Amino acid sequence: MDKITVASQWLESCAGCHMSFLDIDERIVELLKYVELSSTPITDMKHPPKEGVTVGILTGGIGNEEEAAEARLMRERCKILIAMGDCAVTGGICTMRNFFDTQEVLRRGYIETESTVDGEIPHHEDLTPLTDKVTGVGDVVPVDIYLPGCPPSADAIWFVLSELLEGRMPKLEGKVLKYGMDG
Repeated sequence: MDKITVASQWLESCAGCHMSFLDIDERIVELLKYVELSSTPITDMKHPPKEGVTVGILTGGIGNEEEAAEARLMRERCKILIAMGDCAVTGGICTMRNFFDTQEVLRRGYIETESTVDGEIPHHEDLTPLTDKVTGVGDVVPVDIYLPGCPPSADAIWFVLSELLEGRMPKLEGKVLKYGMDG
């Protein structure tokens, strides 16, 4: 069997979902028999290859124009797109900024913080403008699989990837979607 290719990108998030992926522990050795990790924060390659990948995984919400462009690029270059983690599914905790005007957020972050001395809001062509609101990935591009959790458990990630390897679309229900620390 040919290996399937998997690319992932972490958008507006904390990296917890990618850490949870690594928490599949020794199962990652088994997974790598069937999966080639293409572009991921783990491999430090930034974008999915032009020829595309089988599975794209996006973690994090969409909070700036570059993240929206990354989501569109991933959707264009993958057959199956997974929004992994609460931030990718709903915008998560990053949506707390949605209660404020974008300029208010920038002013607070760069000028009004207690540690700022002579602050100013930076303007540079390399700095990506914020979107008006933070959203989940599905508000920008079509998503095939939503895997919620903050972060999703290693077992849930393993389940989704295992089902895809078996040629099935995973049905996320029951214990796969459990929250909390109680087994």
